[in-house]
Amino acid sequence: MDAIWWVLSIGLMLLGIAGIILPLLPSMPLVFAGMLILAWQQDFQTVSVYTVIALGVMAIIASLLDYLAGALGAKAAGASKQAVWGATAGALLGILAGPFGLIFGPLIGAATGEFYASRQLWQSGKVGLASWIGMILGAIAKIAIVFAMLGVFWLAYWI
Repeated sequence: MDAIWWVLSIGLMLLGIAGIILPLLPSMPLVFAGMLILAWQQDFQTVSVYTVIALGVMAIIASLLDYLAGALGAKAAGASKQAVWGATAGALLGILAGPFGLIFGPLIGAATGEFYASRQLWQSGKVGLASWIGMILGAIAKIAIVFAMLGVFWLAYWI
């Protein structure tokens, strides 16, 4: 029976890691679910409840960063409210448009929102680029957090 839990846990973690790149998979919840199942199956003896709570907080932070990074990047460039909403909408709609939309959705959304608000092409491009850079930095942070989570989990499990 232990093997089933191990396979399920490792499978969820691997699926979650794949979800960092594949937009339709909820990466952080899957990674966390795999960790939670294995900790629960071991009655929280190898990985404590406190460690699991810390991992859950890390997963929430990474998920929020992932969804808000484009909008935060746009805001850092002095974007209007419409540009911030455009970056958020572009990120969400970009998921439906496949890899191209996922990569460029926040940029297009922020630039469109800013152009709607200011009618200034240069400012719109600047805000769009800042949104895109924010999204890239958010993805890098998410990758770093997921690997930190894996490190914390496996250290707690084996030590």
